Amino acid sequence: MKMKKIAYIITGCIGVGLGAVGAVLPLIPSFPFLLLAAFCFGRSSEKLNHWFTHTKLYKNNLESYVKGEGMTRKTKIRIMITVTLLMSVGFIMMSRVPVGRIVLSCVWLFHILYFTFGVNTIKTEGVESLQDMS
Repeated sequence: MKMKKIAYIITGCIGVGLGAVGAVLPLIPSFPFLLLAAFCFGRSSEKLNHWFTHTKLYKNNLESYVKGEGMTRKTKIRIMITVTLLMSVGFIMMSRVPVGRIVLSCVWLFHILYFTFGVNTIKTEGVESLQDMS
């Protein structure tokens, strides 16, 4: 049981690290790594989970999604572009594997449909504050 907890903590720390890099570099998506970190910390340690859910990184990138509110349009587009680019590399490399290309295309299509229709789009705070002023 203790090894499982340690594995969750290590995986959560890796998720936070990659999520932090992804928040700065547009090529790496931060959202899935931060979601992984939230899951792992939630399973491993109340203290780490409390710390992580109170960080600016969590609040800016993940909090609204976890609460069920959705994501900003900018976040959704960034995730879809990153996944499309990465899956395009895999698609090109699978030139001799037609079944792989079909599976990858189906996963890509599901991904686009999910983020377009399955995840609510929330307005950014800047837009809301401008609307409140008028």
